[in-house]
Amino acid sequence: MDAESRRASHPAHSDHHNAISGGVLHGGVVQAGSVGDIHWHAAPAAPVPVELPVPRQLIAGPRRLVGRARDLAALDALLLDTGRDGPLVAVVNGPAGVGKTALVSYWLRGKADDFPDGQLYADLRGYAPEGPAEPSEVLGMFLRAFGVTSVPSGLAETAALWRSVTAGRRLILMLDNVVSAAQVRPLLPAAPDVVVAVTSRRRLTGLGLEGAAFRPLGFLDADASAEILRQRLGAGRVAAEPAAARRVIERCGGLALAVCVAAARMAARPGQPLAVTAEALDRGAERLTVLRAGEGIAVQSALDASYRFLPEDAAALYRLLGVLPFADFPPELAAAACGPAPDGAVRRIDALAEVSLLEQTDDGPEHYRFHDLVRLHARGLAETVDPVPVRRAAVRRALEWCLATATAAEALILPSHRTLDRDYEFPPVTPTGDAFAGEQDALGWLGREQSRLMIALRAAVDAGWDGLAWQLTDAMCPLFLRLRPYDAWVEAHRIGLDAARRAAHVEGEMRMLTSGGTGLRNAGRPEEAVGWFGQALALARRHGNRRMEAQALHGLGQSHHLAGRPTEAVRWFTEALAIREEIGYARGAALSRLSLGDVALSAGRPGDAVRELGRARAELLAASDTYDAARSMALLGRAHGEEGRTDLAERCLRQAAEEFRTAGSVHWEARSYELLGLVHRRSDRPDDARQAFERSLRLYEGVGAPDVVRLEGHLAPDGHPEAGTAPMTDGPDAPDTPPPGPRAS
Repeated sequence: MDAESRRASHPAHSDHHNAISGGVLHGGVVQAGSVGDIHWHAAPAAPVPVELPVPRQLIAGPRRLVGRARDLAALDALLLDTGRDGPLVAVVNGPAGVGKTALVSYWLRGKADDFPDGQLYADLRGYAPEGPAEPSEVLGMFLRAFGVTSVPSGLAETAALWRSVTAGRRLILMLDNVVSAAQVRPLLPAAPDVVVAVTSRRRLTGLGLEGAAFRPLGFLDADASAEILRQRLGAGRVAAEPAAARRVIERCGGLALAVCVAAARMAARPGQPLAVTAEALDRGAERLTVLRAGEGIAVQSALDASYRFLPEDAAALYRLLGVLPFADFPPELAAAACGPAPDGAVRRIDALAEVSLLEQTDDGPEHYRFHDLVRLHARGLAETVDPVPVRRAAVRRALEWCLATATAAEALILPSHRTLDRDYEFPPVTPTGDAFAGEQDALGWLGREQSRLMIALRAAVDAGWDGLAWQLTDAMCPLFLRLRPYDAWVEAHRIGLDAARRAAHVEGEMRMLTSGGTGLRNAGRPEEAVGWFGQALALARRHGNRRMEAQALHGLGQSHHLAGRPTEAVRWFTEALAIREEIGYARGAALSRLSLGDVALSAGRPGDAVRELGRARAELLAASDTYDAARSMALLGRAHGEEGRTDLAERCLRQAAEEFRTAGSVHWEARSYELLGLVHRRSDRPDDARQAFERSLRLYEGVGAPDVVRLEGHLAPDGHPEAGTAPMTDGPDAPDTPPPGPRAS
């Protein structure tokens, strides 16, 4: 074939080129004394990068911001400093209700286009009754917003992952209601093209060490307050009662929250004279004195006036919402708190939102929250008006709504795990079985509601409702297994275990021990996990529960394997296998064989591993557990690679990766490509190895720092061939749950 014909038959070859850059030759090279026919082969195409979501979380601010031109100009001036080594940290501080959140949200929304990589918001609950938010909780929310589905267990590691994820990005962070500098420091990215805007009632001078700029926010002047009234009520109505309008402005003392609440109350009653509100604000001189002092307490007068004009049913809802442990909530939860007749809850919520006693959030078109002061006002009224049994019943109904909804998600995602009873004082009025469109919807709800569910769990314990506490922990199992929030996993099971023991519920105690042991093991704490599984084993044997006995034995095997004690691991897995075969639990027996194969691999016995893993895969497929069958296939690929059967290993690992991709398990898909890279490297195929490692790394970046660090080691020039062959620490293994269907890892 002549040269022209060869070019025609391989048109892609026209794109070949080579170059020298940084002392490295890129492209194809041939060095020869005499050359015959030459065939060029293109390097493998670069994998398509995984696109992460771009969060747009800024809360809705006012369409027009009155009286804050100087503050906005001062904040704009901070952006002109381009010599920063780190992010711009702007602290806006001032008294409660002065308008810090409105100012910052308005300013940041105007800059959003300059920060295209994301805008994030977090309420750090500095003055919430349940206490301030922990930095690890906020970091978890931020990382999940960027598609990271597995958050590390320690604060330092989580913060390091956050800095990695945000490196090189242009971002906005709004940290609202901060109580201390210590809350903020772990949340700060390292990148210079990031704006972190902080609001707080405190000065937060400690953030000066991070180079923060401070902007104290003062009260509105009379002209600005009057403009707010004209915007909300109409210029004609204000002009018709100038003396009453001036009295309202004076009594609000320039506190933006008071002005807005008073304006909303008057706007909701277009036929009522402004003088009625002015007279209401005239009462309670001591409160008004505090208001002018800037402490925010005398907002009580305006809130009392708004409350007194609420319809009776809306007023009752307002009080009951105030005693709930949540600062924000969906309407379904509010409806549950209402009691047996929740049909009018949406109308009553609308009535509260109309007078600015509730505000909508960006979590959904009908998601509401209290301002801290308004919430305290509602709670104070409830403590005065509603007897203790009424208040406790409202809290119990709200927590049981959380339990019922989480249980519906559990039944959809892990149906065979849904075996333990639920005890309701107030059974759900509306069915929860149709709460979700599918498994992904249910898992998404659990992820979004994680913080609220943990608050509900703590509140249940505080109220002495131990049964509700451990049952809620049990219902959250899919959240822990699929999304792996390690801190919450361990905390919830410590709470649940104590609660089950106080309730003397043996099955609940065994479930808490085995599920909690799995959490400790997956969090990289195998020695603690051994203790939990040991307690579960003793309890199961004392009560003759053979299935739970096998579960505890299996957990002991996994924990010893992770701790590097293969002999002990084999002993426990073998005992678990014998019991599972004896009681006819075929899927459980297959999982024990899978684990025995994994131990054989770690011990350098690939032939034994192939026998165990091959049988495990066949039995898992027979049990319709395609997910764990794919795990067996991935480990089979690794075993064949160690046997030197490279082609077979590659076929197994590619098949496993495809099965995990279909199932939505990003973590194990990444693991399969990592193992494929190791096979290629052992067979002296460095380019193929790098391609597999790079693909694995991109997948791992969404599921946890330890894996990312390991993959970066593979890709380093001195990467070791055997790196990454240790047992997995965070695989979503749940021996007594059904095989997952399509899932988010």
